[in-house]
Amino acid sequence: MKKYLLLFAIALFAVSCSKKVEVKGKIAGSAPLERVEFVEASGVATLPLINMGLDKDGNFAGTFEAPKNGMYVINYAGKQNLIFLKGGQTVNISGTAATFPAEYVVTGDAKNDNDFFQASQKFLSTYGQGLNIQELMSGDEAKYVKGMQKIEADINKNIDENVKKYNPGKEVVEWKKTDAKVAILNLMVNYEMTKKQMSGNPSFKLGKLFTDYENKLKENNDEMVKTSPFYRQYLLTKMSPSFQKFAEAKSKGKTDVTTSELFNDFLKSQKEVSQVTKDYLLAFVMAQSDIHPQTPAKTTDKIKKIIEEDIKDAGIKADIKKMQFTINGFKIGDDAPEGSLIKADGTAYKLSENKGKPYVLVFYASWNPYIAEGTVPVLKEVVNFYKSKMNFVFVNLDDTKDQFTKTSNAMMKGIQGTNVYAEGGLNSDIAKKYGVYGFKLPNFIVVDKNGKIASRSFVNLGDADLITVLDKQTGLSAPKVAPQPQMMPQMNMDPAAQQAPPVKEAPQQAAQTK
Repeated sequence: MKKYLLLFAIALFAVSCSKKVEVKGKIAGSAPLERVEFVEASGVATLPLINMGLDKDGNFAGTFEAPKNGMYVINYAGKQNLIFLKGGQTVNISGTAATFPAEYVVTGDAKNDNDFFQASQKFLSTYGQGLNIQELMSGDEAKYVKGMQKIEADINKNIDENVKKYNPGKEVVEWKKTDAKVAILNLMVNYEMTKKQMSGNPSFKLGKLFTDYENKLKENNDEMVKTSPFYRQYLLTKMSPSFQKFAEAKSKGKTDVTTSELFNDFLKSQKEVSQVTKDYLLAFVMAQSDIHPQTPAKTTDKIKKIIEEDIKDAGIKADIKKMQFTINGFKIGDDAPEGSLIKADGTAYKLSENKGKPYVLVFYASWNPYIAEGTVPVLKEVVNFYKSKMNFVFVNLDDTKDQFTKTSNAMMKGIQGTNVYAEGGLNSDIAKKYGVYGFKLPNFIVVDKNGKIASRSFVNLGDADLITVLDKQTGLSAPKVAPQPQMMPQMNMDPAAQQAPPVKEAPQQAAQTK
């Protein structure tokens, strides 16, 4: 009996510590090509945790690992909103395509937390419309502080009322209180910068009344920096004048110094800043300034070194390294990793079958709207030109093998190359090994005849750098043509930038925008 009791206790512990979140939902009136993504809102590397398709009735379902209990971003049809989730929950979400995710209904384990959250956000939206921030900004320090204190008191009163009404968990209540403080801090730093600019004195400082209240709001600094990207933005704004002065002196006469290097050196000189804050801010700045698709290899190597040597938190280090790989890809000359791939007849396929001849990996999915319209016509021309000297491997990342069969037969018909399916689509091992996410589709990577990576990843077949690599690998020379219109909208390949908060906003915007 004791043995069974012990096993039962272990099972309970495992459930309580689970980080998995099971999500089910329905979006009425949704388009079949739309997808639903969840992204951790407080992380430094805002890569999607899951990307789910919708069936013909708008249903979607999936399970993902939640890095922590807290706020997550829902992405759908180019729109975003926040939702509070905890590991171990089963969450049901419903809405209509016209308003989702700005409006949604939650049932299941997360209902109380998100009913509280949505009620608080609704209050902020109405409350913010009645504020006259410009009038407060034009007043003196005492008047402004008094105005901020009233805002804080009003928001906290509403939070207390909503706690009684919805009975949410402690974590979401703490998040909401922190969110209110951060919104006010951003308003205060805007006031400080405005007054400093108006004074014309770079050394201008506000008085004790202002700084005492400001310090009171940020007394839990390390927890706030972990929780809120908006708080990180506040800290960066506060540091901006000092950093600008430091950077101008440090970079004088240098042409190849990066923002990340300068900011890293600046943080080392800030003895009063905790290591936790340094790690989060450094990762934030790197993601914004020096991690993008066109980053030169030399800069990429510099960033890798900073990540390895100067970021101490293991979780932040892992997240920012993952982001850098996703955006910048492999180092030229790395071995191209294998992946679990199958052909339409069910037989396994290995990329090494191409050894002795260079090849292009083409990652695509039928639900990406640019594939059929923009990519396939250009792909036909590219394949026809290079096919005598180069192989093409079309890796389908649809959700099911049946969809792969339909898609490859329709889209890739008549295009010379090998059609294969990655089991699990975006959750497949090859998608993870090559850092492929929904925002990177379509995706093109060149591999040389020895199985080595020969290019960064591209999202546009018309990219001049890609053509240069193809010419080099084949010995051919593509005809020079006048620049063509962009085949697909310009894509921000930095998901962190997609989540970055603006600097200046009213409290209700700071609370709602992510």
